[in-house]
Amino acid sequence: MIKVVTIGEIVVEIMAVAPGNGFREAIALVGPYPSGAPAIFIDQMAKQGQPCAMISCVGNDDFGWLNIERLKQDGVDVSAIRVHEDAVTGSAFVRYRGDGQRDFVFNIKHSANGQIGLTSEARAVIASAGHLHVMGSSLVSAGIIEAVLFALGEVKARGGTVSFDPNIRKEMLEFTGLRAALHKVLAQTDLFMPSGAEVLLFSDAITEETAARDILARGVRAVVLKQGAAGARYVDGTKDLSVPAFSVEEIDPTGAGDAFGATFLAGWLAGLDAETNLRRANGAGALAVGRKGPMEGTSTRAELDAFLARQVQA
Repeated sequence: MIKVVTIGEIVVEIMAVAPGNGFREAIALVGPYPSGAPAIFIDQMAKQGQPCAMISCVGNDDFGWLNIERLKQDGVDVSAIRVHEDAVTGSAFVRYRGDGQRDFVFNIKHSANGQIGLTSEARAVIASAGHLHVMGSSLVSAGIIEAVLFALGEVKARGGTVSFDPNIRKEMLEFTGLRAALHKVLAQTDLFMPSGAEVLLFSDAITEETAARDILARGVRAVVLKQGAAGARYVDGTKDLSVPAFSVEEIDPTGAGDAFGATFLAGWLAGLDAETNLRRANGAGALAVGRKGPMEGTSTRAELDAFLARQVQA
């Protein structure tokens, strides 16, 4: 099986128990939970039985070891996760507002994540990979951008493939080096997985459909539009199909898109047909929103199969 590698941030997430506006008073919190978009993605990938590894950096503290132990337990190759003696592990404090939006306090840029780079262990993992998954939200430091572009060149030179989840807001596009890095990644991407209107950030088109077609015309093999409660859409040179989402109780949506993307990629690498693959990915997203904590909702193939079987019976 093809080994998948991703490069990016690892954090712990600490969540407010009750909804409200921000953190300007003492409130009840729950956590820490292992988190970080690329970490959630690679954990789900490992649970699908796909060989995989992550390149990152954490502090030599309980938050860092919490993440390493979870990823290793679930089957991720953690040999290229550097444990930094001086920097601390990144963190994110999260509180949901009454309208479902979220307030964050981040410690990422100036945490151990700022020390991610091309160590000898990172180079060894890249040399063993046949697929690179890029998370656009990770491209906010020179070290990560350098590592991602190096890995991109190495994997593509060996005939490997690349998937790309932008996972960004338009306000992030002004970060130094981010816009150029995003377009360099897209130019080498095989499977593009934006969330809804994100696709419009990469095209002058005014609709998601025409933007997807524009991106396909540039050489991307397939576009998967993640549409949340509306399900997901797959477009390539010959197919255009949509699969609805499953109706489930939402407890915490954080990480659902990452679980979706990893599950779809695992199926794509295995040659699964697009409709079946979208349904499985939607199922992974549905399972993810049903648990509190960003990585708590990742699912094994057996758990996903059981969920999908229950939907057929219902």
